[in-house]
Amino acid sequence: MTKKFYASIEEEISELKKERKAVILAHNYQVGEIQDIADFTGDSLGLALQARKTDAEVILFSGVHFMAETASILCPDKKVIVPDLAAGCSLADMIRPQDIRDWKAAHPEGVVVCYVNTSAVVKAESDYCCTSANAEKVVASIPAEKEILFVPDFFLGTYVKERTGRKNMELWRGYCPTHVEIQASQINKLKIEHPDAEFLMHPECGCLTKSMHLADRILSTEGMVHYAKESKAREFIVATEVGILHRLRRDNPEKLFIPASAHAVCSYMKMNTLEKIVASLENLAYEVRVPAEIAERARRPIERMVAVV
Repeated sequence: MTKKFYASIEEEISELKKERKAVILAHNYQVGEIQDIADFTGDSLGLALQARKTDAEVILFSGVHFMAETASILCPDKKVIVPDLAAGCSLADMIRPQDIRDWKAAHPEGVVVCYVNTSAVVKAESDYCCTSANAEKVVASIPAEKEILFVPDFFLGTYVKERTGRKNMELWRGYCPTHVEIQASQINKLKIEHPDAEFLMHPECGCLTKSMHLADRILSTEGMVHYAKESKAREFIVATEVGILHRLRRDNPEKLFIPASAHAVCSYMKMNTLEKIVASLENLAYEVRVPAEIAERARRPIERMVAVV
């Protein structure tokens, strides 16, 4: 069989998408060239909503594994594929299903809120799921008398607890190794160097407790995208994984975006490449399918998540 030649890898991906009736979803932390060829780029909540409403037969999820699991749970009639099965999440690995079962045994009337950065088996043990964009609203919707365990991100949980004034909320001690790279000392230095810059912070940041009072806005990645467009500021210090800078700069070429830490790079997010996307579409690999029993139990907290926008 004669192999067709393309003018560029981007053209090849475009043709393969048509052949496979596929849609490409890319997280804001993906490399710029992947964001540029994606049909939709966004945060976890936005991409979950896009997955649920697409009429494509194949969803190629360029992000990390738990995101593809979420898409598979929401879209059981679709084939969900990822370019690299090894693209996981260290934060998600910091909580196990047994940890939640143990807590529920000790707190039979309590509820568990899991961040979307968790595996499907953890979501299946949880009562509510949330993203950084809607975590505050999700927690606020839970009856005040209910004890809450928030897993696995301690810093996001700290922010939500502060915002909601929730006293009966226990926080798991998980963290994102990438966001922990962002430290208060760096923020202080950058604010001196760029006194007119607005400081945008993601609530997973390791500097949250020390720098929260300095932030002009604490936002999800998608929140940062929208805010940067609307703000009259010309400079921004951005405290999250550096992948978001591509979209911010592309959408606002007249503005300056400064990473709070150039070292805030998620190695898992960067495992995906255009070449791997080509192979994924050609071979319809690697498929991510959550076992039916787990998917059924995980669907309820996920549906609660996408209902709160």
